[in-house]
Amino acid sequence: MVPDTQSTEKILAKKYLEECKEFIDQSISRFLPEKDGYPKSIHESMHYSLFAGGKRLRPSLLIASAEAVGGSRSDVLPFAVAVEFLHTYTLIHDDLPALDNDSLRRGKPTNHKVFGEAIAILAGDALLTQAFVLMTNPHLMEAVSHQNILRASQEIAKAMGSTGVIGGQVVDLESEGKKIDASTLEYIHIYKTGFFFKACVRVGAILSGASHSQVGALSRYGAHIGLAFQIIDDILDIVGDKKELGKDIGSDIDKEKATYPAMFGLEDSKKKAESLVDEALECLEEFDERADPLREIARFFVQRTF
Repeated sequence: MVPDTQSTEKILAKKYLEECKEFIDQSISRFLPEKDGYPKSIHESMHYSLFAGGKRLRPSLLIASAEAVGGSRSDVLPFAVAVEFLHTYTLIHDDLPALDNDSLRRGKPTNHKVFGEAIAILAGDALLTQAFVLMTNPHLMEAVSHQNILRASQEIAKAMGSTGVIGGQVVDLESEGKKIDASTLEYIHIYKTGFFFKACVRVGAILSGASHSQVGALSRYGAHIGLAFQIIDDILDIVGDKKELGKDIGSDIDKEKATYPAMFGLEDSKKKAESLVDEALECLEEFDERADPLREIARFFVQRTF
C-alpha cells in the first residue's frame, strides 16, 4: 500500500470518527440526569468522566455497523450512547486503587482522584444502570422492532458480564506479576476488550435488521478488530506519547501486566495486529461501499502505531 493511500484512509477514518463523536456528544446530556440534580456529587462525577474526552470509538463502530447494513444512526442512537456509558463505567472502575490504581485518564485526573473512591464506584454503577435504562426503552427507538431491542440488549449484557468483560478483567488482575501462557493472555485480551467491540458491531447490525449472514460476518470482523485494538493498546503503552494518549505510559510494565509485547516482543505483536486487521477486512468482502467506514476504522487502528 502506498503512503498516499494510507494517508487518505487515515483522514477518512478520522473524519468519520469525528462526525460520530460530535453526534454522540450532542446527545449524551439528553440521556443523563441533570448535572446539578440531587444528589449533586454523583451526577457531577458521571458527567466528569463522560466529558473528559475520548474518541467514542465503540459507539462509532455500532453506528458504522448499522449503516453498513442500511440502518440509520438516529435509530440506533440510544444504544450508541449506552455503550459509551458502559465504556466509561469500565474506565472509572479500572482506574480505582483496588484495580489498576491509575491517576490519569484522557489527560485528566481519574474520577476517584477528583470525587473520592466511594463516589467513583457509585458513578460507575450509575452509568451501568443508566445504559440499560436507555437500551430497554422502546419509545426511544420506534423504528426498531421490540424483538431486536431485546436481542441487542441481551448481547450487551452478556458481553459485559462475568463471562465477558468482567471475566477478562478478573483474569487480568489475577495474572499480574505471574508467568502465564499464551492462551491465558489471549483470553484476557479477547474477553476484557474484544467481547465489547464485537458486541457493539453485532448490535448495530441487529438493530438495523441485518440478515443472519451479515451478522455473522460482522461478528467475525468485530472479534478481529477487538483483539487487534488491545494488542495495539499494549504496544502504545510502550511506544506511545503520553500527551497524545492522555494517560501514563509504561504502567503495564510497572504493574507486570500480561501483554502481547511482554510475551512476544514489539515486532511480532505489530505483525499480529496487522494480520488481525487484514482478517477483519476479509470479513467485509460481501458488503458494499456502505461498509467503508468499518474498513477505514480497521486500517486506522494499525496506523496509530505504524
